[in-house]
Amino acid sequence: MLLEGPRGVGKSTLLADLAAEIARPVIDLDQLAFRQLADESPSAVIEDDGPVLIDEYQRVPALLDSIKVRLNRSTSPGLFVLAGSTSFDSLPSGTQALTGRLQRLQIMPFTQAEIDGIENRFVARAFEGDVPHATTPAAATRDDYIQRVMHGGMPLALVRDSQGARIRWFEAHVRQSIERDAEALRRIGRSGSLRGVLARTVGQTGSVLNTTKVAADVKLSWGTTSDYITLLESLFLIKRLPAWGVTVLSRTIDAPKVHVVDSGIGAYLLRLSAEKMKRRDPAALTEFGHLLESFVIQEAIRQTTWMDAPVAAGYWRTKDGLEVDLVLERHDGAVVAIEVKTGDHVTGKQLDPLRALRERLGSSFIAGIAFHLGPVGYAAEDRIHVLPVERLWT
Repeated sequence: MLLEGPRGVGKSTLLADLAAEIARPVIDLDQLAFRQLADESPSAVIEDDGPVLIDEYQRVPALLDSIKVRLNRSTSPGLFVLAGSTSFDSLPSGTQALTGRLQRLQIMPFTQAEIDGIENRFVARAFEGDVPHATTPAAATRDDYIQRVMHGGMPLALVRDSQGARIRWFEAHVRQSIERDAEALRRIGRSGSLRGVLARTVGQTGSVLNTTKVAADVKLSWGTTSDYITLLESLFLIKRLPAWGVTVLSRTIDAPKVHVVDSGIGAYLLRLSAEKMKRRDPAALTEFGHLLESFVIQEAIRQTTWMDAPVAAGYWRTKDGLEVDLVLERHDGAVVAIEVKTGDHVTGKQLDPLRALRERLGSSFIAGIAFHLGPVGYAAEDRIHVLPVERLWT
């Protein structure tokens, strides 16, 4: 079992809880003594009776070869539980011998339902055609939404008691990811360039990724910039959302969109603040709109990981300008589509993309939902709903 996700989301805590439950030690490769042991005598690390618990396994990628040898002798599941802050896909090809032998589980920032301690499986219900409506208006105000987006879902940032403390945590998290974790994956002599790529890529959050523009802004080649973006994704700082349904309509755009993984980190990198929002700063309002889309998209996608059936995620955009921000497709072909609007209501014309997708998919289109920041939700028409964003977690 491989637990992977950003630093600071609780992978080590989860591993420590498991270790206490089964009375096994955790081999933390962030600690020099364990790292030297893994380098010099990998058998001493992996030959114990299972399960063997290894934290930050990517610090010694060669250890995976020894694990493979052990697994060749025994196919019993549960011999190893690994945890790491970088994607397994990003490791050198020679260390990916465990492909096909791993059950990978992403541990991501908290959803709003988890933060509030609420059992809410909105997306799972939507796949059954059960989109809940309430006569009581949503309680969240625009300021409440701004606060949630600015705070994000990183556990260690959420416990900070002031905006300044959270900003300092975000700064340390980004710096550690760039200067330490990225360096462990690839020797980068220009960490400043990597940070520049991160800032400008996050500046495109909620938009179709334009690598050429990022490269021009940071004065790097397209190839180097593309490699850096891949590296940032492997560190779980950004996520590319692929185009969905290119076979449904020949005029569909197939370039990916990019989303910041945590909206709090995104707000920090974009230098967004509640004060700028209150001043109605035009640039801040535009950036908040894109960040809100990433916030909602990540919230919905994380809820799909609680479902038993696998769900693929993408976005749909045609060359005629129709776009659906998120298309979720269950393994049986059922589709739930989501649009995100920054206004306090949704006009009829703003539902056109959902209508177009419903027409294309027919009965496979289970529900289309347009989220907004206003208080009122309703069924707009056949299988298309207008809801406050708050309904995702209340």
